[in-house]
Amino acid sequence: MGYLLIILLMALESSFFPFPSEVVIPPAGFLCAQGKMNLFLVIISGIVGSVLGALFNYYISYRWGRKMVLNLGERFGLTVARLSWVEAFFERHGEITTFVGRLLPGIRQYISLPAGLGKMDLGRFVLFTALGSGIWVTVLALLGYFVGDNLELIRQLLRRYYPLLIAGLLALVVLYTALHRLKKNK
Repeated sequence: MGYLLIILLMALESSFFPFPSEVVIPPAGFLCAQGKMNLFLVIISGIVGSVLGALFNYYISYRWGRKMVLNLGERFGLTVARLSWVEAFFERHGEITTFVGRLLPGIRQYISLPAGLGKMDLGRFVLFTALGSGIWVTVLALLGYFVGDNLELIRQLLRRYYPLLIAGLLALVVLYTALHRLKKNK
């Protein structure tokens, strides 16, 4: 099924279903190195699938989220005020939060939920989801391309270089916050 399978599996990975992208994209990158797939199409397919899965979560949260979260949240101490804070936060910082969230394991699947709750602009949500997913998918595809089908080696490389990625993300957040404040002060 090739590229369609990549789209479907990455859509699953970006929705509620915990399906690791590390199982999909690196092997596809390896097939690219063998000349059996096209690296550009693998990356585009991964991004498209990620956006589709994220849109699924976004829509559920946008449509039914507030009521459902408040009903369930009362049991865990979630108040209307706290939920309103989340919504206001996403109104102010939804872009950078969505972008960074797409790069963090365990968060990437669920960052769409607060974005939908906060009624983040759909176009901006798709853009920043695609940008964050694009970086992640590209890294995984290149790892597969250059390292091959050695999943354990890929995991070791990700563990080794993940702190650098986090540091880079923190620098982006600081830069975004500084630019946002400058813009606000003008």
